[in-house]
Amino acid sequence: MKKTSAYIATFLSIWLSKPALSTELNIATVNNAHMIEMQKLTPEFEQEYPDIKLKWHVFNEGSLRMRAVADIASGGGNYDVVTIGLYETPIWAKRDWLIPLQLEKNYDVGDLLPAIRSGLSYKNDLYAAPFYGESSMLMYRKDLIKKAGVSFDSRPTWTEVKKVAEAIHDPTNGVYGICLRGKPGWGDNMALISTIANSFGGRWFDMSWQPEINSNVWNKAVNFYVDLLNQYGPPNPAQNSFPEILALSREGKCGMWVDASVAASFLTDPQQSKFANSWSYVEAPYQETTNGASWLWAWSLAIPKKAAHVDAAQTFINWATSKNYIQLVAANNGWENVPTGTRSSTYNTPAYVNTVGDFASAELAALNSADPNKNTLKPSPYSGVQFVPIPEFVSIAGFTGQQITKALEGEITVEQALDRAQKIATREMRRAGY
Repeated sequence: MKKTSAYIATFLSIWLSKPALSTELNIATVNNAHMIEMQKLTPEFEQEYPDIKLKWHVFNEGSLRMRAVADIASGGGNYDVVTIGLYETPIWAKRDWLIPLQLEKNYDVGDLLPAIRSGLSYKNDLYAAPFYGESSMLMYRKDLIKKAGVSFDSRPTWTEVKKVAEAIHDPTNGVYGICLRGKPGWGDNMALISTIANSFGGRWFDMSWQPEINSNVWNKAVNFYVDLLNQYGPPNPAQNSFPEILALSREGKCGMWVDASVAASFLTDPQQSKFANSWSYVEAPYQETTNGASWLWAWSLAIPKKAAHVDAAQTFINWATSKNYIQLVAANNGWENVPTGTRSSTYNTPAYVNTVGDFASAELAALNSADPNKNTLKPSPYSGVQFVPIPEFVSIAGFTGQQITKALEGEITVEQALDRAQKIATREMRRAGY
């Protein structure tokens, strides 16, 4: 009996001395620079929260969306945290696929930029926290502009942009007047083309939810886009999206670039960009209206309803989207590399503003002017700038992007591309009961 008691006492002593098992938090995210930097800071989080270990599942943008929606719709529970955007958040929250966020007292939710906070909320609850936000802006090489003897207004029209592109286009010396997204996808070429169509006075749907993709306004806008890229863009523009154009721009091959404002932080990094001091920034171009001329997006962190480790997920999201995280990135990598577009306090920090120069004011102006509820010249039945927040939009815009890329490559005309897209959109909307 004594031997048995001694054995039990020894066993309990060994068992109780073992450290508690840590929680493994599965995070699905996208393979862009800010998210990669967050992965590098894993040791910082795990040191602060030793009972939580981070496991990363990293995908390109298209794969992330497919995997996340497949897992969350089926209730698979493979991820505790998913990276989603302004498009998915209200739709998924309405479908009861997400858990509302529980933010800590010192999180300062009031510091979040109003348009971003509103877009990530459903029935006044925040369902995703913004890791970084962005609008679109015109980035240009001021040295090339000066050399050509041309200039911009504070916010130029697309017609003015085309004139400048012509003036600085020098393909013989490897400089192209303008670089724009050409790769098909609702989040690729259509993010840009939607804003161009908006600014020309177009809209995806009228107030009765009837598609207007083959309208005269859309034809004018898309013909302008195709002509601009084919005349003054780089070779094979249909192969280019954000990563490809960023690489070209860092090499000094793009005279202008209209894209996500987050690009500026990569262009101004002297360790990666040969012309880091040559870039300047203004708000995205418009044509007939500024309504919907600049897009609005935020890569954000959310918790699926079937997440296995909700409390740990809440802890991680509070950490990764906090003011302190921005300070941590600044301390490790400099203010030029912090995730922006989420908090007013970032733009009120002298160290940040002094580091990035006119980019700070240009980005903040773009973010504040991108109003999802004032998105088109004529009234529209939807909010959102470069997307329509309905489930059917992914397939409609994806198909439209494919057809416009074919027009860009000369396989079909713009008119044929938009007629095909109109037919598909009409069919999809009828099936959905609109």
